[in-house]
Amino acid sequence: MAFLEYKQHRRDCQRKQAERASKIAALPQAYLYPLLPSERTILGKPIQELVQDVHKQVTSPIDILRTYGKVTIEAHKKTNCVTEILFPQAEEWAEKEINLKGPLAGIPVSLKDSIQVKGFDISVGYSRNTGKPYAEDGAMVKLLKDAGAIPFVKTNLPTTLLSFESTNDVWGRCTNPHNSNYSPGGSTGGEAALLAFGGSRIGIGSDVAGSVRVPAHFSGCYSLRCSTGRWPKMGMNTSMPGQEAIPSVFSPMARTLDDLTYFTRSLIGMKPWNYDYTVHPLEWRDHIAAEYKEKKQLRVGILRTDGVVDPSPACARALENVASALAAEGHEVFDVNPPSPYEALVIASQLLNSDGCQTFMSFFRTGEWNDPGAAQMVFYMRLPRLVKYFYYLWVKYVKGDGIWAGLLRNWHPKTAYEYWQLAGRREAFKAKFFKWWAEEAKMDFMVTPPNATPAVPHDGMRDAVSSCGYTFLFNLLDYSAGIIPVTHVDPVLDQLPATFNFKNLNGVAKGAYKHYDATKMAGLPVAVQVVGRRLEEEKVLTVMERIEDALDKHGGRYQLIQVN
Repeated sequence: MAFLEYKQHRRDCQRKQAERASKIAALPQAYLYPLLPSERTILGKPIQELVQDVHKQVTSPIDILRTYGKVTIEAHKKTNCVTEILFPQAEEWAEKEINLKGPLAGIPVSLKDSIQVKGFDISVGYSRNTGKPYAEDGAMVKLLKDAGAIPFVKTNLPTTLLSFESTNDVWGRCTNPHNSNYSPGGSTGGEAALLAFGGSRIGIGSDVAGSVRVPAHFSGCYSLRCSTGRWPKMGMNTSMPGQEAIPSVFSPMARTLDDLTYFTRSLIGMKPWNYDYTVHPLEWRDHIAAEYKEKKQLRVGILRTDGVVDPSPACARALENVASALAAEGHEVFDVNPPSPYEALVIASQLLNSDGCQTFMSFFRTGEWNDPGAAQMVFYMRLPRLVKYFYYLWVKYVKGDGIWAGLLRNWHPKTAYEYWQLAGRREAFKAKFFKWWAEEAKMDFMVTPPNATPAVPHDGMRDAVSSCGYTFLFNLLDYSAGIIPVTHVDPVLDQLPATFNFKNLNGVAKGAYKHYDATKMAGLPVAVQVVGRRLEEEKVLTVMERIEDALDKHGGRYQLIQVN
């Protein structure tokens, strides 16, 4: 029986990859010719200008679609970022279904594979989900079409959606557009690779522990983790249906900050609460954006470390670049020491996996490949409790590593009673953080590393799976957080200091630093994370713009990959 299931798994994977290859080979020649001068002009325009051109009938939506389709094919050749090719259907939708008077008129939008589009599977990288196309668009896609956007491609991810890599048996391994030996991030890694390469200007991903933010950091694009209720979430599939203790949120990603802001404002302006019952009826608040655009002196908290894994030299340098640029602009910049991010990591990781990892494992077929990081979580979860307890004692008291020991201590499936206790701890932590921000820090926003290191090499999540605290913290808090790429790894500036001692690190930090090598990582993107409180998307996007303006004046902003 297991053998037959494995054979079916392989057949389904081969069929989907063959379908993808066939669709690409059968594309009209317009998608395969080299870029024309007029198409390079299209690629250089922000989406707001393209929308105006479509409204004025200066530019055809089909021309925009085919331009980005060409670059998408090249991005896919380099990174394997694409899952489902929607181009022919997208042309038909542009003619018959898309509202070309909307605020996103004629703009191609790329989608994480987990989003529901009529006529296509949502595999989420599991072979058992293939061959089951959906009969209608989900709420997200209906909203996009009514706004004038044209869904045109779906992008790669990891099977479990619980990794900063994006690999699965159905679609294969997605690679970083800057260096094919490294991950583009996850779980929205295919999206980040496509945006960074230039095959799309706007896209949608999801985030439960950093899944739109870490890919933006690893690949070099922009993203915004919205608070729950600000952005639609219906019309999707997941590896963990029913998991609401640390809610996954769908959120926007973009190639530029200007596009990210316009896209977010436009979609919220479409009143998404009329499409999706989970969305708060909260209009876009221009007065908040105006307040933080005009405020002369901002109070900026800098989180130098989460106390679990200090940021690597490359990430610390990017953070310092931003802090220095803001200080040079006259803003009040100061270091902060918030309530324990480590406590948040313990609570959030146990809540997220309170089912003992059973749900995401239930979708695997015999012999199906699992992400190494997720496999590590399952391994520790399934260890007999007595064995785990003795291992905990050895790590804590013999090795003297209380950080790693504390993460392992209660790493087992939770009873309802234990789950409720954890949920209570979560709410108490949120209240403590809220009070600290308001009464002690009194800051407008906070800037942090998005991760301790730049991109990990392939399969590096086997070691680095627990090093996710810089993003996971804000999922637990449900705060709005954006990513700005700042610089690239410098093989000279970003070397580890001679005094660095790997043996002195805790278990989480060892996993993160095992793969840090500034020479091998040279050229990889490095970003910062900009954090506001819950439902402060307008503020976060506005201060991100002010940060980029400051970088322009003091050292220069991030340089995107140029489309050839």
